[in-house]
Order: sequence, then C-alpha cells, then structure tokens
Amino acid sequence: MNAPRKNKFFATLDTFATVFGSAVAVSSAVEGGRAPKAKHLRDLGIDPTAFRSIGR
Repeated sequence: MNAPRKNKFFATLDTFATVFGSAVAVSSAVEGGRAPKAKHLRDLGIDPTAFRSIGR
C-alpha cells in the first residue's frame, strides 16, 4: 500500500525538476541572447512559435 504513494512522490519530484530545469534553461538562453529550445518552452507551457514572435 505504500508503493503508490512513493511513486506519486517521485513523479511529482520529477515534474518539479523538469519544470525548474526548463525555467533555468530558458532564462539562461534569453539572457544570453539565444533562442531557447522548443522542448524547454513546451515544458513550461509556452508555445514556441508564439514565443519567437514576441517583440516583432
């Protein structure tokens, strides 16, 4: 009975790590004047096409 709870914990922890890592990657790319990878934008719920059209 303890296994499903533990699996949910690790799944939540993995999701947090993925989102945090993507946020760091996107902010680093933007600060460096580079385009962030589409995968990282999608992980954050941002449409890559819409992101690239910002400022035009």
